[in-house]
Amino acid sequence: MLAPVNVTVTGSRIRGTDVETAQPVFSMDRAAIRATGLTDLGDIVARMPSASTPEVTPQDTLSSSNDAGGRYANLRNLGAVRTLVLVNGRRWTTSLGGLTDLSTIPVSIVERIEVLKDGASSIYGSDAIGGVVNIVTTDRFEGASADVFYGVNGHGDGAQKNGTFTWGRSTERASIILGAGYEDGDELRDSKRSLTRSGYGPRHPDAGFGMGPYGGVVDPVTGQSYVVNHPGGVVGDTSDIANYHPYDVDSNADKYSTARDMTFRAGTKLRNLFGTGRYNLSDNVALRGMAIYDVRDTRSQSAGYPLQSGSGRGDGLGIDPDNAYNPFPGYETSFFRRTVEMPRIVWARSKAMHVDAGAEGTFPWAGHTWNWDVTYAYSETRASRTTTGNIDLLNARKALGPTAVVDGQTVCANAADRAAGCVPWNILAGPGGTPAAVWDYVGSTTTARQTTRTNDVIANLTGGLFDLPAGTLRAAGGFEHRREHGRYVPDPADSAGLTTQLATDPTDGGYIANEAYLEFDVPLLAERPLARELAVNASSRYSHYTAFGGRTNNKYSLRWKPFDDLLLRATYAEGFRAPTVADLYAGSAESFESFLDPCDSAFGAAASDGAVRARCAAAGVPANYRQIDQSGAQIGSATGGQNPVAFRTGANPALKPESSITRTAGLVYSPYFIDGLDLTLDYYKVDISGVITPIVAGDILNFCYVRNDPTWCGRFVRGADGHIAALDESLANLGSLRTEGYDLGLHYRFPETRYGEFTVLSDSTYLKDYTQVSAPGAAPRHLAGYMNGVQGLYRVRSNLSLDWSWRRFGATWTTRYFSGLKDSCWSPDVECNRPTELNALTGVTGVSRKGGVAFHDLQVRWQAPWNGSVRFGVNNVFGRKGPLYYNVSSAGGGSPPYNPAFDVDRYYYIGYQQRF
Repeated sequence: MLAPVNVTVTGSRIRGTDVETAQPVFSMDRAAIRATGLTDLGDIVARMPSASTPEVTPQDTLSSSNDAGGRYANLRNLGAVRTLVLVNGRRWTTSLGGLTDLSTIPVSIVERIEVLKDGASSIYGSDAIGGVVNIVTTDRFEGASADVFYGVNGHGDGAQKNGTFTWGRSTERASIILGAGYEDGDELRDSKRSLTRSGYGPRHPDAGFGMGPYGGVVDPVTGQSYVVNHPGGVVGDTSDIANYHPYDVDSNADKYSTARDMTFRAGTKLRNLFGTGRYNLSDNVALRGMAIYDVRDTRSQSAGYPLQSGSGRGDGLGIDPDNAYNPFPGYETSFFRRTVEMPRIVWARSKAMHVDAGAEGTFPWAGHTWNWDVTYAYSETRASRTTTGNIDLLNARKALGPTAVVDGQTVCANAADRAAGCVPWNILAGPGGTPAAVWDYVGSTTTARQTTRTNDVIANLTGGLFDLPAGTLRAAGGFEHRREHGRYVPDPADSAGLTTQLATDPTDGGYIANEAYLEFDVPLLAERPLARELAVNASSRYSHYTAFGGRTNNKYSLRWKPFDDLLLRATYAEGFRAPTVADLYAGSAESFESFLDPCDSAFGAAASDGAVRARCAAAGVPANYRQIDQSGAQIGSATGGQNPVAFRTGANPALKPESSITRTAGLVYSPYFIDGLDLTLDYYKVDISGVITPIVAGDILNFCYVRNDPTWCGRFVRGADGHIAALDESLANLGSLRTEGYDLGLHYRFPETRYGEFTVLSDSTYLKDYTQVSAPGAAPRHLAGYMNGVQGLYRVRSNLSLDWSWRRFGATWTTRYFSGLKDSCWSPDVECNRPTELNALTGVTGVSRKGGVAFHDLQVRWQAPWNGSVRFGVNNVFGRKGPLYYNVSSAGGGSPPYNPAFDVDRYYYIGYQQRF
């Protein structure tokens, strides 16, 4: 069989024992994974202090992204697209948007998770800016194991059911592992708990209401808006304007709380099959392979569509002058009404397949053992999103068209339309007033499909070159040929703008990457006074992409042991992130954005800044202009509101890669006089330039008016009344991003006692700086300590665990701490404890500082004498709930203002594993 050698550690291709401490790597073994009580790798990684909330979360109910429903890793607050995910040191499949879904990797075959908190583009190529998550799978398993799990929230919802079966067999020359898993996670609904029942939380239960379910019309002569009377939910004759009352946009009487119909977190079902195998052809050559197939189904629901005449896009959508239900006969009448009877439901299915096969071996050369490996990997993901609850605009236009009376029945006037199924629609009748036949006719069911494929060939070689006085100079080298291709096909009706679904153009494109790298580990001193070890590591990788050309990235590391129990380390790494297939080739798409217009005369910058007010006036904005939200009401706080008109986002085939510089310095201290104690302290600083970003509405408007950069003023168009009528959010290499901070780890295993073994583990991160510069010449935004959309930029995040084991029993208590964050004020005099402080996120005066929160988890376990094990736990033992952050609502994900990183309830679970 193959001779035993030291394994390659995440962050280096060189095999050896010393390299593993040269870079900051956090490792979580199988026992620690089970102690979390979590069954999804994405959730497990998110518990680490150096991880943060990814761009797409299960809380994004209104997200139109095809990545919705997956679980992603985000290190250093730099985004999931800048976090590279590996499995056994090799790239895993990514989506069109560059995200790697960790839920496609079965937890049951994971031996450990290694997180490199450092840049590693010189070793692995693109995306390794924030860090690397390497999932190491088990390669030997004897017998069989069945594991079942059940967990449920304290409110009785969000139940999690999980079951896996694993079988393995090993001989001297071969091993094989086969398994299957099933996971069923129930949805959480907004209406279930007071925390999420209102769009802006329980402190403002009357805020955030949207368009109502009862018919509203606009007088075609005066422009006055009216809503049909609906006492007790009963609607009278909609064709008589006397049966209407004026619509008051500042009252909730005719509006609707959309949260009552929405899922807070989507329900998910996941099934997977997996197999791994290894066969030793000889003592020096082995074959290996892995195959995984996953199917994930996700269901999310949002409130019925806020239908109005403007929903008809360029052709408009009005009640015909000759329609029997028109209260203004003889006029084309504009209307507005939410179709609450038909909530919008999205069923998303993702099928992911990964297969890799390769060979590895050893050979002697120049007195040293060399290791080689060659791997071919193929990954494919097929995803579909089927959406119901939208409106077929062609059929709606016919159903709202002229009517006639035939055989005493009101019917569509056009005989051909009647023959095709047209049924008159009294859109103004409100809930219960529309027959099922009408919903069948005007309702829309559409399906979009996405496919991504990756072909990857990788070869590596590593070994000792020659001996130096301080040790062996070791080297590694290799190449990679990767072909990425992605395709997105929207439903033709959606793409053509024939439904109320957000219109998206097709995507089809890809690129080829050819890369080669070299790495050297050079020992300089050994076994000298104040130099038990001194060594440097240098690596360089050249990458050539057909999309943008070539680039080289280098990395230099230093490790120094002045004495045996202290290691000092430092790195300097260049990195890059290549534009994704979606960045380069995605078709343009519609998006409804939430933002604060700086020209708003009550809450925008114009309210307090004369220069901004003058620029708005020069652009033709009325002096008393008020921004309106999706319901037509004026915004009521500095959180802004969702625009009633869709904006456009799009790709940019001329994009260049992002570039980064990562610097780290730290120490590992294991004092000889305290056996079992390990202390780590690391400093990090990451600078990214040429950031690929969609320029969101709020930033574009602020660049134009607040920062007085006229180059941005051409990206949007205002109507005569001042409201934003169109806006372009296409991608660009723009601005920069910097993050800086410290990691502290303290692990102590107490001396064994008669009461068992005790271990304390503490891992913390301190964020010193997080600075965004949105465009060249723009003022930097220092956001450390802010709630930034769905991502909390905590100054301090810390996990503290105490583990106890005695004979067959064990228990773990874990405390997860999140420091307080700054948030937007509700208004200058409500929830605004720092009214004079400039909000670095929005550029508006007024900050609301929210306090920190700690969640406590408990798990107890018992090893049964019949080779079984039981674990029972409670996450969030004290039922703590975090503060509400109004910047979360501003992210436009459709969620109430609750931080997606926080627990919503006490969570109970029990698991049982049986080995055979």
